[in-house]
Amino acid sequence: MSDPVIIVGGGAAGLMLACELGLAEVPTVVLERRDELPERSGGMLLNAHIADFLRMRGLAGRFFGPDTPTWGRSHFGLVYRNIDGELAKTDYDLIVPQWRSEQLLRERAVELGVEVRLGAEVVGLEQDAAGVTLTVAGRDGAGRMRARYVVGCDGPGSAVAQAAGFDFDVLAPSYYGVIADVVVDDESQALFRAGSYPDGQFGVLPVNPADPCEVRLMTVEFDREPPGGAVPVTVHEIRSTIERITGRAPDLRAVRWMTRYGSPTRLARRYRVGRVFLAGDAAHPHPPSSGHGMNTAVHDAVNLGWKLAAAVRGWAPAGLLDTYDDERRPVGERACRRALAQIPLQTPLEQAAPLREIFAELMRSDEVNAFLVQYVTKVRYPFAGDGGPAHPLLGRCCPRCP
Repeated sequence: MSDPVIIVGGGAAGLMLACELGLAEVPTVVLERRDELPERSGGMLLNAHIADFLRMRGLAGRFFGPDTPTWGRSHFGLVYRNIDGELAKTDYDLIVPQWRSEQLLRERAVELGVEVRLGAEVVGLEQDAAGVTLTVAGRDGAGRMRARYVVGCDGPGSAVAQAAGFDFDVLAPSYYGVIADVVVDDESQALFRAGSYPDGQFGVLPVNPADPCEVRLMTVEFDREPPGGAVPVTVHEIRSTIERITGRAPDLRAVRWMTRYGSPTRLARRYRVGRVFLAGDAAHPHPPSSGHGMNTAVHDAVNLGWKLAAAVRGWAPAGLLDTYDDERRPVGERACRRALAQIPLQTPLEQAAPLREIFAELMRSDEVNAFLVQYVTKVRYPFAGDGGPAHPLLGRCCPRCP
């Protein structure tokens, strides 16, 4: 064995898992196919439940401080409501760009002895009863690596999932979105009309407090396939997408960064095939939904990390690794369901209007609002008790002490 555990993918799920394994002193390698790591990203929210876990690991000070801004609103299908009262104490969102969170997790993983290899793409996978062999293409050609366990954290369309033979349920067709951080003058900004349109959604957000002319433009078109991943994103694509939705192509003075996103909503029928596991978007890609994608991915990693460490160290009881699928797949299913349940509130627009009005009234109820906000985050794992009455805390995360 070259390494007990190889993680494929250096995003939030892969790096969080690497930190957990590094903390347990399990030799671990992270393979990331990108040669360079960006300093911008689409995700901007750090969920309160991730923040709580970072506090448990003594890492909160690296990620946020007293002055870290919070996003005090939540939405369901773009029907917004403020997060206040008791809910604000447990389900706030911190504004920490995902690229920054990944950078800090990567730094922590390296401190713990994890090796992170950039420009390393998995192009083949074989497994047997004793381990997994990966074929990896890199800057210096292809080579082979051997591990006891491999975890695919390589996002939608996971190469690991495909090579290892994971089966998926396709829950919804693909969507297509673009994100662009651009510089536009005040006159051009005044022409932007964010909101829902018959053919999609268009959003505008400030991204740079020091430069009010820099804004983030975001689109979503439902039931449209994005171009292939090998096709580079262009300014023409950004302008054309916005024009299809709003009827007007913006004049973009400068584009600082741009990306596209989108995939079918899918759920792996199981999260483990032999010695190969999936976590994060590799297991349950779905449309963006108030930061729940990153939240679910990180908690996949937290759940799997100590179990893999136990297996490597030799003290895992029989069946422990199977509990990862038992516990986390239902959460991934809820994340997909929550994301998909919002689409009828957004499209087709003329049919969605009455439903949006009713939801707006429902969300004025604190109980309904809490249910929608906590639908994925308030997790209770199955507990095999003696059949007697179960304590309400069994299967839940320990509450944070004051």
